[in-house]
Amino acid sequence: MISVVIPLYNKEEQIADTLQSIFEQTFQNFEIVIVDDGSTDNSVEEVERFDDSRIRLIHQTNAGVSVARNRGIEEAHGELIAFLDADDVWMPEYLATQYGLYQKYSECSVYACNYEFRDSEGKVTSTIIRKLPFEGEDGILSNYFEVASCSHPPLWTSAVVVKKSAIQAIGGFPIGIKSGEDLLTWARLAVSGTIVYSRKSLAIFNVEGYSVTEKPKRLPAEDDMVGKELKKLLKTCPCKGLKLYNALWHKMRSSVYLRLNMPQKSIYEAVIALSYDPFSYKLYAYILLNLLPKKIRPI
Repeated sequence: MISVVIPLYNKEEQIADTLQSIFEQTFQNFEIVIVDDGSTDNSVEEVERFDDSRIRLIHQTNAGVSVARNRGIEEAHGELIAFLDADDVWMPEYLATQYGLYQKYSECSVYACNYEFRDSEGKVTSTIIRKLPFEGEDGILSNYFEVASCSHPPLWTSAVVVKKSAIQAIGGFPIGIKSGEDLLTWARLAVSGTIVYSRKSLAIFNVEGYSVTEKPKRLPAEDDMVGKELKKLLKTCPCKGLKLYNALWHKMRSSVYLRLNMPQKSIYEAVIALSYDPFSYKLYAYILLNLLPKKIRPI
């Protein structure tokens, strides 16, 4: 059995479509563990409209997505955990494909497939994944950090299945991090286990509010816990590409500060990124943009 873990917080308009995409799977041996993280809208009522014994609804006071996912992992009965956010959907063959990867590569611990983006207007676009180390439809992602540093994220929460023992071995999702908790989790799993990847695009990620053309909705965390933990990871396990992965994290933070017209912080993050990747022309461009007059900078 596969345990589908869904953290739920104020997704009354999306959760029904998410659940429907699970029930339409060609693989039907699953349970659904929904952890309501203190929703204040009608999300719970939408879930209760589904009369299916495979749904288990767990309630907790609002504690954040990592706590909700970890609670779902603890409550899961299956050996395999499939994560799905409450506003994303799967194609009908998603679970069957992931289970097929598990059967084919049973010694591995993480199973991922490609996915697509859907914006607020409903437009769906494909990911760009470079430097995959295999030629066929699926294979071992032996250079995860190298791929992640030059592509869209090869692992996305709603397109990942992981062995319960593997996610518990790294302590689950990190607590106290509001952004980047999944990125850090995949990095830890990549260091501690083996990732299998399928080129099939079988999940759709809702990217509303994530476009680089939009003004970010929140500031990066002042205490950069993700950056600190990635730095520690690099010291203990100098995997190929992990240095560039550290640079990528700080480049993303620099980009957010740039779009929020906070030049000092943007330059600071760009300088840290350059210490990992001194040949990145984009980072020098960020610094130059931040030095332009404020009236020109947004353009």
